[in-house]
Amino acid sequence: MNKKGFTLIELLVVISVIAILVGIAIPRFKGMQDEANISKANAEARVLQTATESYYMNQTPNAYPVTVTTLCAAYLNSASPNIISEVLTDPFRSGGLEYNYIRSANGEYYVIFSYGPDGAADITGINDDGVLLGVPDDDLYSSNGTGF
Repeated sequence: MNKKGFTLIELLVVISVIAILVGIAIPRFKGMQDEANISKANAEARVLQTATESYYMNQTPNAYPVTVTTLCAAYLNSASPNIISEVLTDPFRSGGLEYNYIRSANGEYYVIFSYGPDGAADITGINDDGVLLGVPDDDLYSSNGTGF
């Protein structure tokens, strides 16, 4: 007698192998997403830094934008001449929120930063000497200051 089909043991072995492969693939995929978002955030922070410097050069008298939560929408998209045509959003913040922008009290230094993979803002400001304030964790930033 020749029966066709799979036994229960064979099916359980196949399902177990598939579950193990999925368990290996999902964390790797998440790591690849984080790496892509890190690259994107670093590149866009440099673009925003260049746009901010362009904004500075086109102001009379020369001045950086004041601290604002919507740098692109408030300044860079509406500047004349047009500096940047679209709002760049932080890939580590949900809801399509922009990158953070903070200017020092004396108006000479600024920092543009992404929350980074942990999703929390560790940079809290920049002082009048261009030194970043906060915790040097995983935030990705561009600045005309000196860093931490």
